[in-house]
Parts: sequence; C-alpha cells; structure tokens
Amino acid sequence: WAHENDRIESNAADGVRLRAQTPIQNREKGFRDDEAMKLLMAASSYLPLKQEDAKLAAAKRWIPWLCAFTGARLGEIVQLRRQDIHTVDGLHVLRITPEAGTVKTGKFRDVPIHQQIVDDGFFDYVASVAIGPLFLTTNASRTVEQASRTVQNQLRNWIKDLNVVPDGISPFHGWRHRFKTVGRELGIDSIVLDAIQGHARRTAGDNYGDITLKAKKAAIDKFPRLQKS
Repeated sequence: WAHENDRIESNAADGVRLRAQTPIQNREKGFRDDEAMKLLMAASSYLPLKQEDAKLAAAKRWIPWLCAFTGARLGEIVQLRRQDIHTVDGLHVLRITPEAGTVKTGKFRDVPIHQQIVDDGFFDYVASVAIGPLFLTTNASRTVEQASRTVQNQLRNWIKDLNVVPDGISPFHGWRHRFKTVGRELGIDSIVLDAIQGHARRTAGDNYGDITLKAKKAAIDKFPRLQKS
C-alpha cells in the first residue's frame, strides 16, 4: 500500500515468499450422518438454563437445524430477524440480507425452509418474537454485530461442552460442507446448491438465467427428513 501510494520508493516485500505448510486432513470436512444427528438431537432436547436469555436458548434449539437444512453461514443465521421469515407464493422462506447484518457476498438471498423445521414448530417460535432479531438481544450500547459475535461464541462453547463434534470439524462450518455433499449425492444441480448457500457462480455461463425460488424449493425438498431417535 505504501509503495502504491508513493509513501516509499520501493516495495521491500518484492520477491519475498513465505513457505506455508499444507494442513493435514485426516477425514472429510463435513458431518457424517451419526455425528449430525448427535448434535441435532442435543439441539432438539435442549432445556434452557436457569435465568438463561430466552433468545440464546432459542438459538441453541433452532440454529443447528437451520444450518443443517440451509448450508448457511453461522453468522447469517444468528442475525435473522422476525421480518426475514415470511411466505412467498405459499412457500416458507428465510431471507438472508445485509439489512440484518453482515453477509459475505453483500447480496440478499431467499432460502426455502425445509418442511421438517416447519413441522417441528419453528414458526410458532417466530410468532412469539417481536419484530427484530430472533436470536440476539440488542440495546443502545450493544450493536447487532457485537451481539452476533457474542452469541456465536456462546454457541461454539455450548457445542464444545457437548463433546459431540470430532476433532478437525468446525461445529458450524461443518454443516456447509455436509449440505453440499448431501446435495451432490441427491443429484441436485451445483448451481442451485451454490445459490442456496451464497457461493459465487463459477463460470460466465453460470451467470445466465436465474435460480428461482421454485428451483431452490425443489432442491430443499429432496433433502430427507432427519430421523430423531
């Protein structure tokens, strides 16, 4: 930056190379079926701690399931607001939008909500919350970004204490890998999976045509219900 902005005559870093060690990977990056179910069952059976913030308890109950069936980033789900959950042409949808907080791509996207989450009562919880964040408690001295970081850390610590996530697997990014893996096994078009997850299109040809909500819904419907034991 200094060289490009004429603050120094030459770039002292020219020609410098760092030898990075390739990280060791001993297994796949996403959750296996049994691992996924252990975490999701812990979420479904979660009982709030005494005096625990109601929205934090709801985050533990619903966010793992939402991540499992959307492949979204943790931060995108944590910052969801009541007004981001809506119905379009009879389809239940959550909207990931920069209006709610940080979105890596800077663009909104609508993601259909899997019927299992609807049947489990997610919309009952949504209806119980006032307009604003579903999982965050904010105030004049606590911004959405600050509250989001706090809740994300609390969720990671909670999952760590459960001792159900194997070494080498991210407790939430593992859902993004799993979503893509399962989607491929189901034969879902990779362009549709990318659109659901907010991944950039890979070729110029991919940028032609729109990925409609109907196409996303058809893809989400292919994901099988996760059987609770």
